[in-house]
Amino acid sequence: MEIPGKKFSIIARIRSFKYAFRGFIHLFRDEHNTWIHALATIVVTIMGFAFKISSIEWIMILAAIALVFITELINSSIEKIVDLVQPEQNPLAGKVKDLAAAAVLVASIIALVIGLIIFGPKIFS
Repeated sequence: MEIPGKKFSIIARIRSFKYAFRGFIHLFRDEHNTWIHALATIVVTIMGFAFKISSIEWIMILAAIALVFITELINSSIEKIVDLVQPEQNPLAGKVKDLAAAAVLVASIIALVIGLIIFGPKIFS
């Protein structure tokens, strides 16, 4: 579907990636937990190569990594929106932020379990 008065431009689409990259910069600069996720990603990637995990195991690891980063991006976005809309302390705004943070926690726990399922037997055998 074309927006009236706007023509498709591959150059404009390529330029639009700068906003996504800016989002990554904000994520790594402003959200300190992202550094923990990044460190875990590096460690797991090194372990994956060291233990020569299978293609299916790589897919699961990559899915877990993506899940954690995606939920962190969504959580950070929700926190910024809440701060914009409700800069003062508000119990409901706090609940919204807590729920978004809980999503990251769930994703992180699932990623940990996936890592333990894949690497546990390799480490302890």
